[in-house]
Amino acid sequence: MPTLYTADRCPYAARARIALAEKGIAYEAVEIDLDDRPALIYEKNSLGRVPVYEEDEGLVLPESEVIMEYLEERYPEPALLPVDPAARALVRLLIFRFDSNFGDAYYAFRRGEDRGEGWLVHCLSAMERNAGEWPFDYGLADIAYAPWLIRLRDLLGFDLSPYPAVEARLGQLVERPAIAAELDVVAALPR
Repeated sequence: MPTLYTADRCPYAARARIALAEKGIAYEAVEIDLDDRPALIYEKNSLGRVPVYEEDEGLVLPESEVIMEYLEERYPEPALLPVDPAARALVRLLIFRFDSNFGDAYYAFRRGEDRGEGWLVHCLSAMERNAGEWPFDYGLADIAYAPWLIRLRDLLGFDLSPYPAVEARLGQLVERPAIAAELDVVAALPR
């Protein structure tokens, strides 16, 4: 059985949990205390970050994007990427841009940095403007951003109502059991 080194508060780890659930893959979860990281996590990922996915055959993969792509290739059903190569590339681009912008803005906001809220507003406004242009159905892009939006709204109290398309999409996503499970994870986190 594979092992996932994870942390409930980490949106990146949530991506891996959601992808594993969508693929129906059972795994052993090893919770990592991000405030006191054990040496073990540095042995699995020299950066000391979660998630890390490990298979019994010895494969060890850090980084949520790599894990999601690996799971998609190894377990192609149900498909979480479109069939068309151009559409697949656009999904990957969305994830890349999301990580390059929104993830940093989220952490700046969470740390209380002066620029954090404005940066989030900028990112959410861009997501709102482009919401109707995504050329795909549910898949890895949704899995990539849903954990952040859930934590932003439910953990950090950020109001998503000025972004009705983003808020509506999140409402659709939390109907999926794999994503709905993250609502419970976030609800149990200390404030």
